[in-house]
Amino acid sequence: MEAQAEQPFNRENLEGLLKRRFFFAPSFDIYGGVSGLYDYGPPGCSLQANIIDTWRKHFILEEDMLEVDCTAMTPHEVLKTSGHVDKFSDWMCRDLETGEIFRADHLVEEVLESRLKGDKEARGIVENNKEEDDDKKKRKKKVKEIKAVKLEDDVVKEYENILAQIDNYTGDELGEIMKKHNIVNPATGGKLEDPKAFNLMFETNIGPSGVLKGYLRPETAQGQFLNFSKLLESNNLKMPFASASIGKSFRNEISPRAGLLRVREFLMAEVEHFVDPKDKNHKRFKEVKDLKLKFLSKKVQAAGSSDTTEMTLGEAVESGTVDNETLGYFLGRIYLFMLKIGMNPDRIRFRQHMENEMAHYATDCWDCELHSSYGWIECVGCADRSAYDLTVHAARTKEKLVVRQSLDQPITVERWEIDFDKKKFGPKFRKDAPKVEGWLNERTECELEDLAKELESTGKIAFKVGDLDAEVTADMVTIQKRTRTEHIREYTPNVIEPSFGIGRIFYSLLEQVYWSRPEDAARGVLSFPPVVAPTKVLVVPLSTDESFDPIVTDLTSKLRRLGIQCKVDDSSASIGKRYARNDELGTPFGITVDFQSVKDGSVTIRERDSTKQVRGSQRDVLDALQAMIFREESWKNGTKNLQPFDSADNN
Repeated sequence: MEAQAEQPFNRENLEGLLKRRFFFAPSFDIYGGVSGLYDYGPPGCSLQANIIDTWRKHFILEEDMLEVDCTAMTPHEVLKTSGHVDKFSDWMCRDLETGEIFRADHLVEEVLESRLKGDKEARGIVENNKEEDDDKKKRKKKVKEIKAVKLEDDVVKEYENILAQIDNYTGDELGEIMKKHNIVNPATGGKLEDPKAFNLMFETNIGPSGVLKGYLRPETAQGQFLNFSKLLESNNLKMPFASASIGKSFRNEISPRAGLLRVREFLMAEVEHFVDPKDKNHKRFKEVKDLKLKFLSKKVQAAGSSDTTEMTLGEAVESGTVDNETLGYFLGRIYLFMLKIGMNPDRIRFRQHMENEMAHYATDCWDCELHSSYGWIECVGCADRSAYDLTVHAARTKEKLVVRQSLDQPITVERWEIDFDKKKFGPKFRKDAPKVEGWLNERTECELEDLAKELESTGKIAFKVGDLDAEVTADMVTIQKRTRTEHIREYTPNVIEPSFGIGRIFYSLLEQVYWSRPEDAARGVLSFPPVVAPTKVLVVPLSTDESFDPIVTDLTSKLRRLGIQCKVDDSSASIGKRYARNDELGTPFGITVDFQSVKDGSVTIRERDSTKQVRGSQRDVLDALQAMIFREESWKNGTKNLQPFDSADNN
């Protein structure tokens, strides 16, 4: 594709195009709509399908992953075990008078950014007045007006520091910021209550009795973890391996905003790469180690800065900025995927999660953020989930979610083990004995070591199992470290998880590829790469003459047999208007059938961005299209066997 012309981005123009061409629209629009819910129209469906198809080839096919499709209905017990019931929350605050609800961190962010913008405008007006305004009275009036929004330098610095760490604050900390900086309802000035945790999952009942409580899944990951043993078996018990899932997830957002960037129902594509915790190297890391990425580490953010550091992935892993090769490998693959679907490399960065922001299961996490008119938007999270999920589900279900590795040489291991004196333990706890015994058996090595010390020093262990207060004495249990020789190593894998929000990628791509013709700002263009363009080729007959019909029918039939999405525009509009309409849809190529085509079968092919045209036989044109669409050849290389064609009317 030819480079697009540089034009100032106009979100209003883009939104008008997307609405007019029905890429997407609010759901239930004629009933007034419901915030956070959207329907995709024909070009939107095709674009989303092509993004997913590219994702599937880039990850599932190229990485030899195991794809699964799991149900969205999830029992309460599963998400209680995973931690989502207790911890999957955002902070909300309510206007004490009107009852209006805000998401606390977003409100703080919007108010402080607005104040900083006003401060910059105020300082700019003062500077301009000094240089350009000779009317002293007028200048004094302007200066007086802007003093209300001009901020002290230390306040500006404090605001910038807060914004750099906005994702790291607890509810109490957000509440203190709101009080200190007088953050109220922007519309009414009404006071807000202190932030409270709001669980984002949609609750439901499974079955007519209402006994089985459940949720719509907030992510697709849990189904992959619960099927781990089956997946391992499908992979012939070989490690490492990855599974993948593409499907809808649901989050009851407090304040949906910014179109597709924060919604309540959305498409996700997630990978769970299972790896040996003792070896997180990746055999293909060398393929990406020289890629240069922009990194924003948690240390830089904690210092109140948003400055990125550019380095290769090899340097990032070697320096410890990125924890391990497998995590680094997937950051590289994420970056390459973004380039493949048309993202601007200058508008991609990787931001590390800060401590309070980190998900409860993660030991390290990086977000791939894409820049849009809304700022930097998290579109992919790539987390090292450690062994958390498999461990908690195994403990809850008593199913072993582990890998058993035969050892060439036996190893000697020391392990803490617990023994029970059933004659004393059973009578003490009676019907609760299995529950108490189960709790003790579920303890980790570190926990058993601590319990052994407590038992030795006090002669008893006191703990709580659900609502039961339990106390076990030294005559009931023995906790000892024993040495064993093992021929099989048994371990719980760690998980590296790249998680893609397809809707956010979809919208960010629309912004990044949108521009307008220099000669006419109303002529919008979406410069999608052919691989994701909703339609690849527009066929335009120059006349409604009957002699054109067989050529158009034959041509479209050949295109579709080759797997090339195409449409015919035989309307009465001028050819220029027909091409302009499809430039808005992002169609990269156009074929014009004219009177010369009737004579010798030749046709012209037009490139969307440059509007250049070349001519050749149908066979040569189809070969060129295949090269540019499927083999990603450039326009210059793809059309090298075709002849230049100049027609101002055909642009």
